[in-house]
Amino acid sequence: MSALLGGLILHVAAQAAAPDGERIVDTRTGQSLSQPELLNRLRQADFLLLGEIHDSPHHHRLRAELITALGVRSVVAEHLDRGRRLDAGPVEHIQTALEAAGFDATAWQWPTHKPLFGGLAQAGIGVIGANLSREHTRNAVRSGIDALPPDLAATLAASPLSEAAMQALDADLVDSHCGQLPSNRVPAMRLAQRARDSAMATELTRVAEHPAILVAGNGHVRSDYGVPQLLARLKPDARIVSIAFEETGDEPDANRSTRPYSYIWYTAPTPRTDPCTNFSGKR
Repeated sequence: MSALLGGLILHVAAQAAAPDGERIVDTRTGQSLSQPELLNRLRQADFLLLGEIHDSPHHHRLRAELITALGVRSVVAEHLDRGRRLDAGPVEHIQTALEAAGFDATAWQWPTHKPLFGGLAQAGIGVIGANLSREHTRNAVRSGIDALPPDLAATLAASPLSEAAMQALDADLVDSHCGQLPSNRVPAMRLAQRARDSAMATELTRVAEHPAILVAGNGHVRSDYGVPQLLARLKPDARIVSIAFEETGDEPDANRSTRPYSYIWYTAPTPRTDPCTNFSGKR
C-alpha cells in the first residue's frame, strides 16, 4: 500500500461517523478534532510518539493506519531491542520475521499486535528496535546507573526528573504492580523504566525520518517522565508530539484532559479480566 493510498483511506474513513465513543482530544484546549485535522498537525512534528494499551487491537490497527498515512519508511519500536530491526516483508510471515528479530510473542500476547506489525509490513514500513535488553535492564536494577551503556547513562544524568514527575512515575510503577511493589524496590524499578526510555529516545534521534515515530506503551510517551522528557534535553529545539491511545470510560473529565500528552485518542474498550487477579509480582 502506498503512503498516498494509506492517507486517502484514513481521510475517507474519518469522514464517516466515528465508532461509538471514539474521539481525539487536544489536551491543550480540551477540544475534539477529526483524524484529517490531527494528521495535518502531525506532519509538522519532528518526533511523534504513539502510545498504546498493550492488549488493545484497536490501538494497534489505528496506529498502523496513521503511520502509513504519514508516509515514513520506518518506525522505532519498544517491542524489539536496540540493534534489532525488522525490514518490510510479506504479511503472511510477519510473526516468523518478528521472532527472528527477537520479538517475544508470548510476552506481547501475539496475535494482539498483528494489526500493527502486519499493517506496517503491508505498507512496506520497517521496524527499528529501541528497547533496552533484559540483560542491561537487570544489570541496572542490580548495580545502578553505572551499569548502563555510557550513552544512556549520560542522557539520564543530564535529564533529572522534577519531584512531581518522579512521584507520578513511582505511583504508576506501584500501580502497575497492583500495589504490591515494596517501597525499597521502587528506585531500582524507576531506573529500569528511565533506562528503557533513554534507549528509545536515543534511538529516535538517530532516525532519518520526518517525523521520527516511536510506538510504545502509554507510560513511555508521557511528557512528564517518559521519552519526550528525554528528547527535550537531547533535541531542545525539536517539535515533540505524543499521543496516548486510551479507552472510553477512562476520561478524567468530560470536556478537558490534563493528562501529560499532546493528544489522547479514545477508542472502544477491549474486554479483559482484572490483571491484578492472582497477581504474583512477576512481570
